[in-house]
Amino acid sequence: MLSRTDARAPGSKAPAYRLRLTDFDLTLPALGLLVLFFVVPVAILLARSVSEPVPGLGNYAELLGSSTYLRIFANTFIVSGLVTLVSLLIGFPVAWALAIMPSRLASVVFAILLLSMWTNLLARTYAWMVLLQRTGVINKMLIALGLIDKPLPLVNNLTGVTIGMTYIMLPFIILPLYGVIRKIDPAILQAAALCGANRWQALVRVLLPLAMPGMAAGALMVFVMSLGYFVTPALLGGTANMMLAELIAQFVQSLVNWGMGGAAALVLLVVTLALYAVQLRFFGTDRMGGR
Repeated sequence: MLSRTDARAPGSKAPAYRLRLTDFDLTLPALGLLVLFFVVPVAILLARSVSEPVPGLGNYAELLGSSTYLRIFANTFIVSGLVTLVSLLIGFPVAWALAIMPSRLASVVFAILLLSMWTNLLARTYAWMVLLQRTGVINKMLIALGLIDKPLPLVNNLTGVTIGMTYIMLPFIILPLYGVIRKIDPAILQAAALCGANRWQALVRVLLPLAMPGMAAGALMVFVMSLGYFVTPALLGGTANMMLAELIAQFVQSLVNWGMGGAAALVLLVVTLALYAVQLRFFGTDRMGGR
């Protein structure tokens, strides 16, 4: 906004004006983009979900009243929860190792993590299809080592979906955890050791509580992203393990039923916002950021 100031331009009797931007002015472009690309599409989906094919809440009643659709909802939450749990179990030791290893070696590991994130998602998923199939490298290796007698079914089931999605989600849980663990003062763990705590007690009673905000932030990110994943479950899971994103795609692309697709998408959005509200209630924005 323009504001008048007492300073006068040299050689001029007219008052000088200068441009002074408030915090609200600086956020206007971001708010405009948010409204244009998020609020407007969501409003359109909401309108179509209650107006097509007939006005009313029939789409929501059918979606939440059908055992088939409820099974897809349950499968979506089961897969997302399992992927989040496995990612936490693998990601926490990796983040801890990154925090304590030499900086040169940590840079190499970071490069590997970033490279996996930058690789095309479809290419990574197809690579897992090749590795996990009955004649793939993993089954051949297990048979050669004598650990199994016949190939394991690792694709077109929950196992394949969990492996593929965990691989994709790991960087999103390692990076927040690494940032939080790096901020933990090593003197705290040394004090715990001086007080008689063994390694297990220091981990459970000191390190885990301090790293909990980062674990919660990473777990929420992984869980929410898993809820809306489409490519990996479709290729590695098959029709028996359909998730909600695949159902929405079928409604829109195959059945051309925008009403049911919009209803399913809005239910997923409401669940996501509810999860985020719960995390804010228990951790808050400062603690989630590790401050």
